[in-house]
Amino acid sequence: MKKNYFFISPKKILVVILMLLPCQFLGAQNTVSVDWANTYMQSKTTPTLQVVVNPMLLRNSPIHEGSFNALKNIKANYVRFVPWFPYPHMAVAELKPPTNTETFWDFSHIDPIVEDLMNATSGHSVVINFSTIPAWMFKTEKPVIVPTDPNQVFWSYNGGKELRDSSLKELTDYYIRLMSWYTKGGFTDELGKFHKSGHNYKIPYWEVLNEPDLEHNLTPQSYTKIYDAIVLALKEVSPETKFIGLSLAYETNPEWFEYFLNPANHKPGVTLEGISYHFYGTPDNNNQPISVYQYSFFNQANGFLDRVRYIENIRKRLSPQVFTTINEIGNILSRDGTNEQIPNTYWNLSGAMYAYIYLELTKMGVDVAGESQLVGYPTQFPSVSMMNWKNGKPNSRFWVLKLLKDNFGPGDKLAATHSNIPGVVTQGFITTDGNKLLLINKELNDVQFQLPKNAEAVSITYVDASTGENPPAKKKLTGNMVKLGGFSVAVIDFVK
Repeated sequence: MKKNYFFISPKKILVVILMLLPCQFLGAQNTVSVDWANTYMQSKTTPTLQVVVNPMLLRNSPIHEGSFNALKNIKANYVRFVPWFPYPHMAVAELKPPTNTETFWDFSHIDPIVEDLMNATSGHSVVINFSTIPAWMFKTEKPVIVPTDPNQVFWSYNGGKELRDSSLKELTDYYIRLMSWYTKGGFTDELGKFHKSGHNYKIPYWEVLNEPDLEHNLTPQSYTKIYDAIVLALKEVSPETKFIGLSLAYETNPEWFEYFLNPANHKPGVTLEGISYHFYGTPDNNNQPISVYQYSFFNQANGFLDRVRYIENIRKRLSPQVFTTINEIGNILSRDGTNEQIPNTYWNLSGAMYAYIYLELTKMGVDVAGESQLVGYPTQFPSVSMMNWKNGKPNSRFWVLKLLKDNFGPGDKLAATHSNIPGVVTQGFITTDGNKLLLINKELNDVQFQLPKNAEAVSITYVDASTGENPPAKKKLTGNMVKLGGFSVAVIDFVK
């Protein structure tokens, strides 16, 4: 059979391509628009941060003033405060068990940071978590010997899985005295001696332990027993305090949520009030360049957010009155980081990931999204720090939180937002201060896009690589074209 072939000359093909190119670019133009008349939910999510105790927060630290000034100026609610086990002198008020003639209560390394925290957060709510149980209360092969230097990191303090007093009275008595020290002006010790503190703080929230699935490898059942005992005891001391449970390192085991959130598994008198859990994005391997971190971090974030949706369904089914606070959100490159070279753009990437998770948690109705942590430094998770531990200036992670805190919060309405910008997340908010558009560039590359001609955008406030350790920059918008830097988080304000 004869075949007919149809040929087009290369010159004609080139002409056709050149004619189509303008149409292709026009169709692929990056645009974003918001339908302000179409709102689909109201936010109840508060952006905030956690403060973990370490020597860089002591009054003789070169960054003490800068750190607590930053905490004061951000004016955040639900600030989580954790005196943590690697520094036992700053986390445990009774490092040795009492004898028949002597007790060993000592708040001298704890009080200064507590006082500075309460002063910096005055007028705003805090979540207190004295998470570290005295090591001598656990059954261990040999006594835990604490370094005499209170500033020496000691990662071995949290050993033991089983408390030596199965009735939990020894444990609850410790926490009663601890709570009384800060809310009742003092306490009476095991030998009948009164210890005066002079503190009469109001503690709106108290979180029970930290990462029990990791630190002491507790089961949901054993943790719930401890939680109930502590809550029932501390409600007698501070009835107005609300209690937060779980505080899990890993949210991958549904048994924790199914068991703890079931009221039938708790003692009479225990009313569940809040739960918490954590997320940290990490590189997939040690050889990844920062240009690839973005894919690892955001992929892991999406997996975490999917699990949050399942957990929220469990919560709503079993204990719908319980609020959710995800109070450790960040990235970890390593624990010690003593020789870690952290490029400046990392802080922007980590800030962009936090902003993205905050936005998605807002859409799910989660109550609190807490960034981790105010101060880290070599030997103490430097990659999670929101402060430069060398000069005491806030880094981009802090300024992203400040940008979100200053522009968004509970009561805002989320409006239908349409965008075709690759790698950029967009969301319109109707706030008491006007209409705003949140923009998050999840990629290292700059991107340019166009707003509708009638958008009436006034200004853009942003954090990116160019702002460094400075507050968010603000520019007037004179046209409809907007440029976002790599890993930028920005807010566009519109005519009121």
